[in-house]
Amino acid sequence: MTTAKDIMHPGAQWIPAHETLDRAAQLMREKEVGSLLIADEQERLAGILTDRDIVVGCVARGHDPSKITAGDLAQGTPRWIDSDADVGEVLREMQTHQIRRLPVIQDKRLVGMISEADLAGHLTEAQMGAWVEQVYARG
Repeated sequence: MTTAKDIMHPGAQWIPAHETLDRAAQLMREKEVGSLLIADEQERLAGILTDRDIVVGCVARGHDPSKITAGDLAQGTPRWIDSDADVGEVLREMQTHQIRRLPVIQDKRLVGMISEADLAGHLTEAQMGAWVEQVYARG
């Protein structure tokens, strides 16, 4: 059985919710990633911040990224999956909630992230096609 831990990439990064978006962008550049997990004051998952969120949710609206925090852009209920979950559970979680990145938790600790690229390396072409259809569906 293939599990979330088998397909994830390790080393996902946290950023505190109080950290500014300019610092988040710098950290993304340093770590060569396109997203960061947002942690609240109790180090719990508060959301995911993407490079697109910074551009569309801040810069394109004329806001100053040095004055907007990661927490300001955190929306909705954060989704995650246990490291022992099988790939079917991973797909269902991502498809049901139309998400493209899924944090992986083991023993209440962040151990990695699953992205489209991670899925592509472990799914058949038909499975990947069905995943894309569900996750990118509008409405």
